[in-house]
Amino acid sequence: MPFTTEIHDVSDFPIVRFLPEKVHEGYGDAWCTEMDALLVRNAPFVLIYLAAEREEGHGDRKKRGAWLKANKEALAGKCLALIIVEPDAEKRAQLEAMFPNLVRAFGTPQAACATQAEAEALGHHVLLGGAVAVGR
Repeated sequence: MPFTTEIHDVSDFPIVRFLPEKVHEGYGDAWCTEMDALLVRNAPFVLIYLAAEREEGHGDRKKRGAWLKANKEALAGKCLALIIVEPDAEKRAQLEAMFPNLVRAFGTPQAACATQAEAEALGHHVLLGGAVAVGR
């Protein structure tokens, strides 16, 4: 079931890429709508977050957080992993330290990779039944 997206690239579904260049003040509504559409597809997928250069605004972060909490079970049932591309090793280690709390809060396994190619390889691994390693 095709749908139009503004924030996510779904051209390689079940690999879904969040597009950081699309982050702008007020993007939270589009993000929530697109996440709803991904869940309605009723098919497993992997979400890859490419490294962002801009910080998101408080309102958008709050809106996404509320959506994630409200849809925790549905998302955990369909999103097999959230993989963040972070080239900086120190920032990647900081992210990895936060993952246990984020997994508890939102229910989706999370990992960080240095490159988009590594993230996509991990995404395909997970889609084929593999697991996201703890402390990755």
